[in-house]
Amino acid sequence: MINQQKKNRLLILAIFGMTIIPFLIAWGLKDHADLLKNHTNNGTLITPAITTERHDLIGMDAFSATHIAELAGHWLIVNVIPDARCNAVCLDALLKTRQLRLMLNKDLSRTRRVVIVFNDVAPETASQWWLKDTLLGRLRGAESSGDAALFLSLQLEENKLDEALVAKLVGDENRQFALRSDLIRVRPSAALAEKLMGISKGKILDGMLYVMDPLGNLMMQYEPGFDPYKVKSDLMQLLRISQIG
Repeated sequence: MINQQKKNRLLILAIFGMTIIPFLIAWGLKDHADLLKNHTNNGTLITPAITTERHDLIGMDAFSATHIAELAGHWLIVNVIPDARCNAVCLDALLKTRQLRLMLNKDLSRTRRVVIVFNDVAPETASQWWLKDTLLGRLRGAESSGDAALFLSLQLEENKLDEALVAKLVGDENRQFALRSDLIRVRPSAALAEKLMGISKGKILDGMLYVMDPLGNLMMQYEPGFDPYKVKSDLMQLLRISQIG
């Protein structure tokens, strides 16, 4: 009888421990999220996450104003253009996120690609950025020395895509389909710009990348030169455990 009572008490204690211990661990990690950093993530967790409102992202052209409602409820892959120019590093980051989204396969529809432009830019300048984002991926990794040289040349902002080059890159493909963009271009509100400057110590670098969750929280960042395959690994993990977006 006594042995049975001891077994019952041990069983009750075990059940109690199984119930309370996870809560104690979660409580401890709540204020020490840095203990998880760099264990499974390739990017850097933003702690605490930066909260945003939908009005913090303002469509900067007709296309973006039309599609900006699509940002709600999706995981956002966020490029930034902090200056009034998009150099080779900036353009490389844009091309990587275009590639990254395609790599998500069946989860592509759960994401949207966004670029935050901090400064006023002439429409003709910005249109070159978006054209290059749409078309230069066709030249990336080209085996032809001529195409490889053209790719390097067009990464320089002073070298423009003219109508002849656009026609060459589009080839026999339907032009409207070839020039279709998935990139939503936005300006940040003053409040969001200030928050981003705060976590970047006053200087946002060309080629930075952020991930925003479906609730509007900026929660992960990547340094310029990020590896799209590593970002994909993080995103797939987030998409796997997420019940929203």
